[in-house]
This record gives sequence, structure tokens and C-alpha cells, in this order.
Amino acid sequence: MGSCNCGFLAQQITGLGKSEIHKFAMQGYGDWSEQLNDYCPNSGLSMDVIITTLLDVGFDIDDLKHLERLSDFSVLRTLPQDESRLRYNVKDDVVKYLNAWVSCLETPRVEDVQLPTFDRSPVFEISLAEV
Repeated sequence: MGSCNCGFLAQQITGLGKSEIHKFAMQGYGDWSEQLNDYCPNSGLSMDVIITTLLDVGFDIDDLKHLERLSDFSVLRTLPQDESRLRYNVKDDVVKYLNAWVSCLETPRVEDVQLPTFDRSPVFEISLAEV
């Protein structure tokens, strides 16, 4: 649980080691997907505290489920075909998935930016001959 896809992320965000995360996970039942299904922010379980920390930085339950299986189609389709077969529990593939995910999140925002148009009226035009 500390060395899988969500485990890599949890290590980075919480500062906990993989063995600590694994120990906390063993207090509950199942893998990340099952623990995410059973998540209760008020349980006091250490694993739920870790999940709450991940949620507090902006992830949601579905994000984490997809991350664990590297399965969000909208993320995968942004990868080049020869790089889209990502392997479970391979840190480099998790990083590749996260970078593709960032691109997915940024693209709509960039496309939604509307730049102002300026009216080029003759009043503001200066010819080089006048200078």
C-alpha cells in the first residue's frame, strides 16, 4: 500500500514512508480502491487521515481510484500511443500519468482564456513620417 500508485503520491504529500503507509493501511481492509470506497473522514483511522490529506490538496475519491489503476481515459488518450501502456506500481509510469493529467487539467483553462481585442482606430496610428 505504500509502494503502489497512490502510495507513491501519499509518500510525497504526507512525508510518510512506504512502510508507515502500509502499516496504517493494514488497520483497514483491502487495497487503495477498497479503502477509498470505505473512506470516512471522521473514523480516526490513520488511513482515512492520509486520504483526507490527499483530498485536502485537491484530489477527489475518483481521481485517486483512477490514479491507483492509471485508468482515466481522458488522461491516457493524451499520451503518445507508444507510451500509453502504463504499468501498475512502476513509479516512472505514475509520474508519466501525473504529467499527462496536469496537461489535461491545464488545457481547458488555457483554451478558455479570452484575450481582449483592441480597436485599431486611426486616432492611435502614428506614421513613421511624423516621428
